[in-house]
Amino acid sequence: MGRTARSTIDGELAANARRLFMSGDVAGGFLDGATAAEVRAANRLLSAELESRDVHRRERPVRRARFPQAESFEGHGCSQVAFPDGYGPADLESLAFLDTAGGFVFHGRTGRGKTHLATAMGVRAVSMGRPVRFHSTARLVMQLERASAEGKLDGALRDATNADLVILDEFGYVPIDVAGARLLFQVVSDCYERRSLVITTNIEFGRWGTVLGDDKLAAAMIDRVVHHSRLVESDGTSHRMDQALMLSGNGS
Repeated sequence: MGRTARSTIDGELAANARRLFMSGDVAGGFLDGATAAEVRAANRLLSAELESRDVHRRERPVRRARFPQAESFEGHGCSQVAFPDGYGPADLESLAFLDTAGGFVFHGRTGRGKTHLATAMGVRAVSMGRPVRFHSTARLVMQLERASAEGKLDGALRDATNADLVILDEFGYVPIDVAGARLLFQVVSDCYERRSLVITTNIEFGRWGTVLGDDKLAAAMIDRVVHHSRLVESDGTSHRMDQALMLSGNGS
């Protein structure tokens, strides 16, 4: 190996060692006594470690978001989605609302793609380096009640809302007792004007009091939710039913 080639591979190893926070003296001492073959082998090892760390770094926020599965905007047709006047799919996909702690309420019957759309927003946000928390509302309430009983509520609430985007999925699908409703109200209050909140639900606002078991609490929650949120209505046929019919050969 010529001097230029050896200098290049030595430089690559030294740079990789610095990225791994290895001592410069240790790396320099190794290079002084190593053959070219040993340097190449060591550099392959350091490069593999850096690549592995990079993969884990990219995967970590996805795991922390706790998406039920990965979704994309490309997999969701918005033809049956009614957006507010002056707002459309491109505005939603830009995620510009994250910078103003804006939010959305996706309302519609079961199977209309509300969770898909909310998850796609979350996945896009993570890809932009924005932390996300995705929660099944019923499961979140149970987790908070358990944390409260164990004296760990403050930490559980911080974890639930420690993100730029918080998604509460399937609100209203399961009734919530008064204690759970108060905990959920804390989550909404923690998000209010500080981080974006997206709620998917099949329950219109007028029935939130029934779900929460407290009309006054429901009114206070709705007031915080709608202040900086847009209502997006999903209509049409069930996405899951359409897919099932296609798989069974009866979709024509």
